[in-house]
Amino acid sequence: MPKNIITAIIPETAVLIGLITPQQDEAKAKEYLDELAFLTETAGAVPRKRFLQRINQQDSRFFVGSGKIQEIADYIAEHEIDMAIFDDELSPAQIRNIERTLKCKILDRNNLILDIFAKRARTAHARTQVELAQYQYILPRLTRMWTHLERQKGGIGLRGPGEKEIETDRRVIRDRIALLKEKLKDIDKQMTTQRGNRHPLVRVSLVGYTNVGKSTLMNLISKSEVFAENKLFATLDTTVRKVVINRLPFLLSDTVGFIRKLPHTLVESFKSTLDEVREADLLLHVADISHPAFDEQIEVVRQTLDEIGASNKPVIYVFNKIDNYSWVEKDTDDLTDSGKENISLNELMQSWMAKENDPSVFISATQKQNIEEFKRLLAEKVLLHHKVRYPFSTFQEEQYV
Repeated sequence: MPKNIITAIIPETAVLIGLITPQQDEAKAKEYLDELAFLTETAGAVPRKRFLQRINQQDSRFFVGSGKIQEIADYIAEHEIDMAIFDDELSPAQIRNIERTLKCKILDRNNLILDIFAKRARTAHARTQVELAQYQYILPRLTRMWTHLERQKGGIGLRGPGEKEIETDRRVIRDRIALLKEKLKDIDKQMTTQRGNRHPLVRVSLVGYTNVGKSTLMNLISKSEVFAENKLFATLDTTVRKVVINRLPFLLSDTVGFIRKLPHTLVESFKSTLDEVREADLLLHVADISHPAFDEQIEVVRQTLDEIGASNKPVIYVFNKIDNYSWVEKDTDDLTDSGKENISLNELMQSWMAKENDPSVFISATQKQNIEEFKRLLAEKVLLHHKVRYPFSTFQEEQYV
């Protein structure tokens, strides 16, 4: 091939599979597949078709029923699809059965998220955390990686060496996991020392669901250039900046966003990264008000904060993307014009969103709407912590507000 010819990289294609169950109605299942499609695109693949099945519970062999798995297999064969992505975690047995039927690459939601994290990790700390989570995910699924031995007929002695190789791989992975855990301990000690060496300013941490605009907001108020992109998990590594609002200095940190069904191995391995959240004096819980399920996303973040031991922190709820917001009625006696759009800030501040999440502020980080009110509220709350930390400070409150 001539050297001056550049071949285009053709993205992999995928089908997405989810379930409608008594615990997950059709609307919720479709919403989850929307998110799975976004995850797929973030990973660099192209979703071609979605399959949903109404079923009482997940099938222990194929995730979906035998008829539906055959329908999926026919579509994959006809359209030469590269992979099938399932919206829930698959067992090793399910993966083996599905691979034999679909004859393509099989991923579950956990595997897909781990792949995105691996692609996004930039620092040694993030790469170590992701690698640890990947090995913990792979370990119970090793048998699937040796199914090629089953296709070799009549090979005397193949089964024994195959089993030995699996056991060898298990030992290698367990050793690697132990090594990575020790490496993380060393990195954590270094980061703890770094945090201890910082000036004892008030610490504020941005938290929220992935892709709600935390990094954009940080760039706006800290005048920094934190990477921000309209993709899931654009930020993995914690970024800390010194911010001054009305001459009041504090530290602002931005870290990885949360998501529904976040793999437990990732939560565990990223707990050290989330030390900034645990050690913060104040949390800015950013929510994308334009997302149809933003209230559920808020609850996911609350649950994750509880899991990492940060649920007792003071919080300001920051409802972002008001420029994209369209009103959908929740309570009949509150803003009853359910078809209304372009709601005023005053109406938003009187809505159930503000009443159920206090204190709160409504902004658009990209359009810089209501940013001054956000800064005023933030400075007011930071000042409270500043006065506790420096009770004998000679600074007067008037200079900050």
